[in-house]
Amino acid sequence: LVLQGYLDEQFNQLEELQDDSSPNFVEEVVALFFKDSPRLLTNIELALEKYPQDFYRLDSLAHQFKGSGSSIGALRIKNECSIFKTHCNGRNLEGCRRSLQKMKREHANLKQKLETYFQLLRQVGPQECAVNSWK
Repeated sequence: LVLQGYLDEQFNQLEELQDDSSPNFVEEVVALFFKDSPRLLTNIELALEKYPQDFYRLDSLAHQFKGSGSSIGALRIKNECSIFKTHCNGRNLEGCRRSLQKMKREHANLKQKLETYFQLLRQVGPQECAVNSWK
């Protein structure tokens, strides 16, 4: 997933924090992201529908989503949030709408890929170190 550009070094760093005392640490952090992030996406969508658009609020919401994604190393989400923020700065409503759709797609793709990843890790068992699979 790192080589495919879905995740960055932050995800590797999360994996390095995982140990015997918290064997599911990374999965729990990722689960929190996917529990909270739909609310952020919905808030962005609702703010886009309001007229007139509050580009300052849109930028702030995208900033929150970007920070949340960055915390798990969601590189493509982070990059699309930056594009969205650029559209906000240019007061480009159509650009924001297109960018939101890409953010939603990247979110869904990453969720599916990480669910598969964690499922495979559970099959391998705790004796294997997930960190080595990323290097």
